[in-house]
Amino acid sequence: MQKLKVGLLFGGCSGEHDVSIISARAITQALSSDANQSRYELLPFYIQKNGVWCETAIAQKVLESVTVRQLETSSDSSEAYQRWQFPPAVSDVDVWFPVLHGPNGEDGTVQGLLTLMQVPFVGSGVLSAAVGMDKIAMKQIFAQAGLPQVQYMAVTRSQIWSDPCVYTQLCDQIEATLGYPCFIKPANLGSSVGISKVRDRSQLEAALDSAATYDRRIIVEAGVFAREVECAVLGNDQPKASTVGEITYQSDFYDYETKYTVGKAELIIPAALPAAIAQQIQDMAIHAFTTIDGAGLARVDFFYVESTQEILINEVNTLPGFTATSMYPQLWAAAGVSFSELVHQLIQFAIGRHSPSNSEVSTSKPKQS
Repeated sequence: MQKLKVGLLFGGCSGEHDVSIISARAITQALSSDANQSRYELLPFYIQKNGVWCETAIAQKVLESVTVRQLETSSDSSEAYQRWQFPPAVSDVDVWFPVLHGPNGEDGTVQGLLTLMQVPFVGSGVLSAAVGMDKIAMKQIFAQAGLPQVQYMAVTRSQIWSDPCVYTQLCDQIEATLGYPCFIKPANLGSSVGISKVRDRSQLEAALDSAATYDRRIIVEAGVFAREVECAVLGNDQPKASTVGEITYQSDFYDYETKYTVGKAELIIPAALPAAIAQQIQDMAIHAFTTIDGAGLARVDFFYVESTQEILINEVNTLPGFTATSMYPQLWAAAGVSFSELVHQLIQFAIGRHSPSNSEVSTSKPKQS
């Protein structure tokens, strides 16, 4: 049987460039397992921080190196031209596996490019990827779908960097509507980049100014005293939900340093929850996934207010961290789906979605907890 050529796309033009490389290394290892090695041939493609695609030989070196250095490229006008030149091996790819986290990777941009290539790819399409990245659009769609969430306000950079009168009114409105503590977040950044927790007026003003340097659209959310739980979703038109996991940490909130520093956060799988609450979270995760027309995979994050047994959806991540120690694969491991099998199923779901007559291709269905 001829092996399918899997185009592993990683790196990219975002602040999560290095995280993408770590995810790509884990997937490379999964594809080299005995079962997958007989099914697939790996064709890695590394995208530099300047957007230039590198041939497979260079991509392989990046995957194998212990310390990744940004490759040197020319800084003249030819660089822009190079961004539109793809390595010849791109035409050999049978199915793409993009692991480009953050902007220019999981926000619909690359998904649009791969759609134009008319080749199957793992994960969500343009619409769901874009919605999953934009926190304001996501919350508006979840509200329309009847999914409960924390109270929030959407603001713009033009309001923040406006004249003192407009800015003062904005801060007054945030204090009156949401109170303290509250969270300031750029609308279109992942991995907790640019997020601040604020408790007073001076912190609010500083956080708004900081967030405006990252994005022209900002979201302000009311703080809530709750447990942070997550559920993984796998599939296309008939998605399955994993068991529910919980994140605990000692820091003030789940910021970038806590998320990516070993030992600063603990993943508890399964989360110690009443069975009815866990089932409700699983149902809400699938509801959120289908609401945005998700495909392949997603991790859906929730707040569980234990005192009232209230469940609030936080966000959906259509391309979650994909190392062997990340929450998404660990949740499926707890359901009996190994990392290598998970990678295989995702590739099959990608092929199935590309072929309308076979939308739920999978050699082994994941167990629903």
